[in-house]
Amino acid sequence: MAREVEETVRVNGAVPATVGILRGQIHVGLTDEELEFLASSKNAVKVSRRDFPFVLSQGLSGGTTVSGTMIAAHKAGIPVFVTGGIGGVHREGENTMDVSADLTELGRTPVAVVSAGAKSILDIGRTLEYLETQGVCVAAFGESREFPAFFSRQSGFQAPYHVRDEEEAAKLIDSALGLGLSSGVLIAVPCPQERAASGQVIEEAIQQALSEARSKGITGKEVTPFLLQKLIELTDGKSLDSNLALIQNNAKVGSCIAVALSKIQKTRRKGNLPHQGDTTAPQPVVIGGINVDFIAKAQNPDILGGGQTNAGRVRRTFGGVGRNLADCLSRLGQTPLLLSAVGKDEHLQSVLHYCHHMDMSAVLQLEGKSTATYCAVVTSAGELSIGLGDMDIHQQITEQYVSQFKETLCQAPLVCIDGNVPLSTIQYVCQLAKEHQLAVCYEPTDENKASKPFLSDSWKALTYISPNLQELRAINRTLGNPVPAELPSRLEDVVQTAVALACPLLAHLQCVVVTLGTHGVLLCGKSLGGSILLCPGAQEQTAAASLCAAHYPTIPISREEIVNVSGAGDSLMGGILAGMLAKHDTDTCVQMGLLAASLSLCSYEPISPEISTSSVSQEQVKSRSWPEVKVWKMD
Repeated sequence: MAREVEETVRVNGAVPATVGILRGQIHVGLTDEELEFLASSKNAVKVSRRDFPFVLSQGLSGGTTVSGTMIAAHKAGIPVFVTGGIGGVHREGENTMDVSADLTELGRTPVAVVSAGAKSILDIGRTLEYLETQGVCVAAFGESREFPAFFSRQSGFQAPYHVRDEEEAAKLIDSALGLGLSSGVLIAVPCPQERAASGQVIEEAIQQALSEARSKGITGKEVTPFLLQKLIELTDGKSLDSNLALIQNNAKVGSCIAVALSKIQKTRRKGNLPHQGDTTAPQPVVIGGINVDFIAKAQNPDILGGGQTNAGRVRRTFGGVGRNLADCLSRLGQTPLLLSAVGKDEHLQSVLHYCHHMDMSAVLQLEGKSTATYCAVVTSAGELSIGLGDMDIHQQITEQYVSQFKETLCQAPLVCIDGNVPLSTIQYVCQLAKEHQLAVCYEPTDENKASKPFLSDSWKALTYISPNLQELRAINRTLGNPVPAELPSRLEDVVQTAVALACPLLAHLQCVVVTLGTHGVLLCGKSLGGSILLCPGAQEQTAAASLCAAHYPTIPISREEIVNVSGAGDSLMGGILAGMLAKHDTDTCVQMGLLAASLSLCSYEPISPEISTSSVSQEQVKSRSWPEVKVWKMD
């Protein structure tokens, strides 16, 4: 039967992928041998959401319920799934509380399920009510709104909506996916007229089967298979005949819907069709590394060498420049899409749990690869002494991977990319920026990686860079510009050096944000009326602008309050970028960044959990008194 259904899918232009669990592994797409194994296995189990952990950990095999199949399909990126009928609220469910996990799964997993409605043995009315509560869009397929009852074309209940054909169904699914809702869609397809069973005959058989189930004490997940088998006996095989017919019909209809949906999505990728119902603003995109960080802070001011053990505290947290920027932006209400890579290893679940407030939907999870790890040893004052990193997985953030999100990138109000990613990926993003006039911010990451875009003319398509003084010197050295052998420490000399090093870059960049550690931050760029033009889109107004540098001092924090400095620069830039995306003026943007940085300096986390839209906001900026911003002309 499974092979026949797969052939029906192929004949109608789609690709079948039967789902099953084989020896503790989820398989999306089964070979003939694997199908034979599952069909003949006497120990195969029924796997729903609750069963996955046990079944996988014990190396068991089994078939997935609607709930289980939805989970597997969603993780595999499959938007349409075909089945016979969904589970639902069992008869007398108001007393037994026997409600199928299929219904709650439809409420939290964005996959379209094509079925012949709910099984006739269930309480159809309460099932529809429960689906409404879960926020599931339910549509009958065909000319009628009658909600089918599996073997029978009529249930006596109306579906909330109906779609006449595959194209209408595909548009409905596309609209649901475009809204970014976490719920699924149920397309209820009636059994073919010539193979449908009589509703009265089925109902009489159901009542008899239910009575027998009660007398035998059959409960839980054993009820459905018992009732279906009993119906076959009581209807002399008519229910089985209807069952086989509706499965084939669902496969045909579901395949045609999947093909129609694919055509809609392909057309949109070519830029010819807007998302119906898509009312959400385009997301920023951050491309960069995710690290598991181990921060070791020495107890004493001097770190002893020679193999001696230094007293201190070691903490695990989660960093990576790209992750840090995405974290800060997410906390400030500008949730970006993060493009990154992690390994399917012992760190994976911890990373996902820690980053639950971020959009991690596009992050690669790679078998056989290690999640990037970083170990920082910091002094008692919070200054970095030495850092060690295992960052090989960052090379998996390839041009091929990132190019899958070209449409999102081209619509993004801002793209951030860090120096951890491969050079070819940076050059690809720069080329997109050049072709589509994108606002792109490059975070150099460290002195050794800072120069990647500057090895060619790619950097000229960037809008912003955010180096420290060492990174800015490395960039100029790569470009062949004169650089100082030693970097100064006195504020006036630091500013003068930063201005000299930033000036050659401003022929192409809109703004250079130079992070100066305890000295604050220096903005170098085009200025009108004494204010640096920072927000994306402002450069069209700058024909008469002059080049200026503006220095913003830090918020005073005592040495005792500083826990670590590893995420302060990323918090600073995250706050500035969040202000830009909210279209605040330049001073507000920078001061939001300084607020975010001050919170992270006092936190063991690279991005302080205290950062929020209330603690770092335009209102908070206005409620504080700030040191005078000094401005110099660079011309």
